Amino acid sequence: MSLSKRTISVIVGGAIVVALGVTTAIAGPAIYRDLIVGPADDAPSLEAESLAPGTIDEDALAGEWTVSDGSFAGYRVDEVLNGTDVTVTGRTEDVTGTVTTTDTEVTAASITVDVASIATDSGSRDAYFRDTAMRVSVHPTATFELTTPIGGGGAPLDTTATVSGTGVLTLAGVSNEVTVEMTAAIDGGTIRVAGQIPVTFSDYGVTAPSLGFVQVEETGFVEFLLVLSPGPRT
Repeated sequence: MSLSKRTISVIVGGAIVVALGVTTAIAGPAIYRDLIVGPADDAPSLEAESLAPGTIDEDALAGEWTVSDGSFAGYRVDEVLNGTDVTVTGRTEDVTGTVTTTDTEVTAASITVDVASIATDSGSRDAYFRDTAMRVSVHPTATFELTTPIGGGGAPLDTTATVSGTGVLTLAGVSNEVTVEMTAAIDGGTIRVAGQIPVTFSDYGVTAPSLGFVQVEETGFVEFLLVLSPGPRT
């Protein structure tokens, strides 16, 4: 018994649909990770070879420093789609603040981030993050206030020195004490500071961001790179 051309076309078309469905089920998570989301931004860090020779005299380290151009802050979270890990990063350059130092330690720091301007590669994710998770219409900014002075760590600042700081992080209107490990170094006439703060979303009354078909982990990182320019000297 022979088959009509129409019947053959239907069978072939159905086979193609099934094949595409199987391929999507298998490769879909990788496609989402590699093509739709794309690679995550690198974690903020300071590489000695990328720093300009220091032009700040050690005697001039004491004073107030202002967050300036080149700074950014944001978040890093992991998503899981059918067993495939996807790392997502959001960034904003809308960061302000001041850091106060003596010759030997950081005595104060106050940093403010415009949460509403944090963006990823996905408009729908950003809308959920702003409107549902962080409720920026009520809490438009996130802040960090240093509560314990930071020592110099024993390393000259013209190399990369690693230090730990304790302060209060406020997200979505909720404040918690946190410890942040940072690296700092002189870069030409500025000081650069890079670090991450681990966070658990529920500690801030935040529901882990979700796109519906993606499971988002309950923990993540607030991360930053601050470029500090000199203000009034003491």
